[in-house]
Parts: sequence; structure tokens; C-alpha cells
Amino acid sequence: MCINGLNNKGEKSVKQGVLGKLGMDSKMALGYFGVLIFMMGDGLEQGWLSSYLMDHGLTVQQSALLFSVYGLAAAVAAWLSGVLAEILGPRKAMILGFSLFIIGSAVFLTVGLPTMNLAIMIPTYSLRGLGYPLFAYSFLVWLTYYAPSDKLGTAVGWFWFAYSGGLSVLGSYYSSFALPVLGEMGTLWSAIAFVTIGAAVAIFLNKGDTHNQKFQTKQEAMKYLVKGITIAFERPKIGLGGIVRTINTSAAYGFVVFMPAFMMEIGFSRTEWLQIYGSLWTSNIIFNLIFGIVGDKLGWRNTVMWFGGVGCAIFTAAFYYVPLVMGPNYWMATAVAAGFGACLAGYVPLSALIPSLAPENKGAAMSILNLGAGLSTFVGPAIVGAFIGGVGTVGIIWIYTGLYLFSAFLMKFVKLPKQQVQSQTIEKENLEAVK
Repeated sequence: MCINGLNNKGEKSVKQGVLGKLGMDSKMALGYFGVLIFMMGDGLEQGWLSSYLMDHGLTVQQSALLFSVYGLAAAVAAWLSGVLAEILGPRKAMILGFSLFIIGSAVFLTVGLPTMNLAIMIPTYSLRGLGYPLFAYSFLVWLTYYAPSDKLGTAVGWFWFAYSGGLSVLGSYYSSFALPVLGEMGTLWSAIAFVTIGAAVAIFLNKGDTHNQKFQTKQEAMKYLVKGITIAFERPKIGLGGIVRTINTSAAYGFVVFMPAFMMEIGFSRTEWLQIYGSLWTSNIIFNLIFGIVGDKLGWRNTVMWFGGVGCAIFTAAFYYVPLVMGPNYWMATAVAAGFGACLAGYVPLSALIPSLAPENKGAAMSILNLGAGLSTFVGPAIVGAFIGGVGTVGIIWIYTGLYLFSAFLMKFVKLPKQQVQSQTIEKENLEAVK
């Protein structure tokens, strides 16, 4: 992929200014804002739709099935986003994602929800799920090519700031105020307005340089599409990164299936739960920026391992045990949720580390990472649907906790080649010193 804005040596030249010093190129700033607004529309039902469905006749397993299939569709679209951004160009891939979201939403709201017919709800909600990854992750691929390598961790931190800020902060807080006024259906319909505004800004007003055609024939394009799978086996570290990314937000997407009911049993109101859940993502967007910068300074791998994996394991357990022990203590529950959200952001440097493992095939590498991001929306609810009947809420919590510790272990093996060389050099020097 060729993005204009490269000098004749192939190095990215980025104008410095206030935004540039913060790691956000001014030409891409409107793109971030568009992603923020789009994801607000996508995520405004995240904290309450499951409980709404169960109140209207679905079981927790049926609700989990709906969210799991939605997540599977999102995983497919997330994988496709990397290679489609290369084949079509980021803008065209984003337009495709926006179109699928609008079509799926319209049918889901007009036919699926009013009838509570899973045969209609599952495919239409899944079509909606195909839309947002194509939109958001195609922009992320665009960003990995455009941002300078020394600011890449910070640049992707800004992306996840916008992504999470819209999806789970603005969306959750907006819902807490809109639901009493507009009702559930009115709130869901309002999502289309936010998505349309966000898409218009990110696609048409963003000034990032345009994409030049990379593939001359359909055969070349199809070969690169396959590359979005085979690269995980050709470069196992990229495959491990995809697994870690799958674990990253799996619990966050699983929580929305069963935690609202648990928290209301403890004594919290739906509004309090939505605000607690919103605080989780408020903390997350702040720490997306912090850990993007920390990763550039202290190392991408170590940041993911310790702040991400180990930190999330600790706060996942606390998310259950603190309310269980202390009851409906709003401020303690909010503090724990904020801690979990902060540690979720510890995984942000993956978006800088993984494409750096394949600098000549960043789109394919990002497809694996994006596939992991999409799979997390499937795996999280699927774990709930498969195990909650046997192990209960506490068992689900410990499954998630174990997965986070496993992700920390996997990161021991995900290193940049230059880090391996440095490690070998240090070992050699130590041996010579001993001699």
C-alpha cells in the first residue's frame, strides 16, 4: 500500500504542531473524531440490550447466542478489514462497513426486535456486526501506514481512545439519559444518526492522504486476501499476538451478558450499572493514551504483559468479589470498574507491535490482530452461554481471570527481532564478563 506523504527516501514526514507533539497528525484528526461518533452509535445499546431481551422473553442462553453470532460476524469483518483496506483502499472499505451497518440496523429494528424472532434477529444483528469492524479497523490500518514508527504506539493509543470513548463511554452515558426519554426502541433508532455523522466526518472530511492502487489483477488481490490468514503461520509471533488480542476484551464483552443481572441482584439500579460500566470505559480511554505513550517508552511487550494481562486478571476477580462482599456500594464498584478499564488499555501497544513484526505486510498482520479483536466479541459471550449453566457467575469470572494470566504468559514469546538481538548481545557480554 502506498500512502502519499512519504518523502523520497520512503520516510514519513509529519508536520509538527500541538497535535503532532501529542502523536496525532493534524490531517488524521477528523478521522479520529469520526470514529468516536460512529462508535458511539454502535455501542449505545451495549450495556442494556441483553437485559432488555431477557425482559421480553429471551433466556440468558438465547441472549448469549445472539451476541456470540454477532461477535463471530464481527470477527470475520475484523479479519477482512486489514486486507480489504489494502485491496480497496481504507475509504472504500469504510464506506462498505457503514453501508452494512445501516442495512442490518434497519431490518433488525423494524422486523427483528418487534417480533423477538431469533431467526430474524440473528442474521440482521450479525449484518450490523459486519459493519463496524470494517469501518473502524480499516481506519486503524490506514493509521499504521500513515503514522511515523517512533510515534506509532501513541497514534494507535489515540485510535483506541476514540474507539472506546465512543463505543462504551459516550454510548453508555448517552443511553443512561436517553432511555427514560426515548425508550429502548427510540434510543436504538437514534444510533443511526450518530453512525451517519461519524462516517461522513471520518470518510469524507478526514484529510489523510489517499490510497494508490496496489493490486493490478484479481489474482493478486485474492493472493493477498489469503495472506491475511497464512501470515499467522508463517510468522507465529503474529499468530500469538492474535490470540492475546482475542483474550484482551473477551471479558468486557462477556460482562454485558450476565453482569447487569448480577449487579441488579446485588442491589444496583440499571442506571447505576450503566454509569459503572461507563466508568470502566472512561478510564479505558484515558489509559489508552497513557499506555500508548508508556509502551513507546518502556517497551510494547512488557506493557502488554504486566499492565494488560496481569492487571486485568486482578481486576476481573475484583469485579465480582468487591460487590459481593461490600454490597451495592456505587463508588467502590466504580473504582474497580475503572481499574479494569485501565488495565484493558495495557494491551494497546499490540497495535504497534504486531504490524512491526511484518513491516512489508502490515495490512495482513493487522488482519490477524483485527481478527482477534473481532473474535473477542464472540468468545466473551460464548463462554457465558457455554458455561454459566454449569459453573455460575463465579465460574465465568475465574475462566476470564485464567485467560488473562495465559495472555501474559504468551507475551513472553512475542518479541521484535531487534529485541532478540539485544537480548543475545547482553547474554554474550555477560558470559565474556564471567570468563
